[in-house]
Amino acid sequence: MGIKLPVVAIVGRPNVGKSTLFNRILGRRHAIVHESEGVTRDRMMAATDWAGRDFYLIDTGGYIPGSEDVIDSAVRDQSVVAMQTADVILFMADVQVGPTKEDQEVVRILRKSEKPVLLVANKTDNVERLADVAAFYALGLNGVIGVSAMNGRSVGDLLDEVVKLLPDAGGLDEEATDAIRITIVGMPNAGKSSLTNALLGEERQIVTPVAGTTRDAVNAYFKYYGQTIAIMDTAGLRHRSKLDGSVEFYSTLRTQQAINQAEIVVMLIDAEKGMGNQDQRIMSQVIQEKKGLVVVVNKWDLIEKDANT
Repeated sequence: MGIKLPVVAIVGRPNVGKSTLFNRILGRRHAIVHESEGVTRDRMMAATDWAGRDFYLIDTGGYIPGSEDVIDSAVRDQSVVAMQTADVILFMADVQVGPTKEDQEVVRILRKSEKPVLLVANKTDNVERLADVAAFYALGLNGVIGVSAMNGRSVGDLLDEVVKLLPDAGGLDEEATDAIRITIVGMPNAGKSSLTNALLGEERQIVTPVAGTTRDAVNAYFKYYGQTIAIMDTAGLRHRSKLDGSVEFYSTLRTQQAINQAEIVVMLIDAEKGMGNQDQRIMSQVIQEKKGLVVVVNKWDLIEKDANT
């Protein structure tokens, strides 16, 4: 992927504020934040800096130990990959709830990683909550810091501790900044994440038979004949009348933003369903944005062939 910078991963159970902290550190709304649990599913990664140190920040989905749900299981796998990739791990917990059995399970896995870990007791929104931070020392991690990702309280102090733990590295990854930007778009379950994984040679994106598994637009990098390519897999674009709540709306908005940022857009068509009205609308948007357009027909192996195929 062309990563040369140190990597900091944010992990923890659902709804503890991981994406809010991710956005707070980046200074912009990069990951979708919503009150419902499980909004972040895939790993989100972005370059940022603090006190003169550049690093990549990874946001992960909520880790739910023991769940047999197919998406929960895939999210767990993604979180483990993020832990393995990271140089420093921020383990987030909710100070309003206190330490939980799920937190204990995540800590058990973190110890096996042998990576530097900071326990971030989030939602310390006022002075009265600071006393509750001490309860998290019972989890057995040395570094415990109370913050409020929502209002920014002590996030700077947290980042001061993060940069102390970062390994030595150079400046911003020029390969990433000079990359050709490609966005993969299409209707839900057309195979966008499968195509991304095939190009990358790894299961970076969660792939399940459930339509709408990818909600955020996610960057990854790979090289082709010496050229670095940034590939962005996106949530499936739906017609506005079929958007299921604000999370679906923001996912669609993020996909539209990904089209704006791309130099080349790969339009994926499901061969079994053919090109629908919404596919045509997406293509029109790409043309209006004056982006390079590549149309790919997926699942061709499932089509019954005849003389006209």
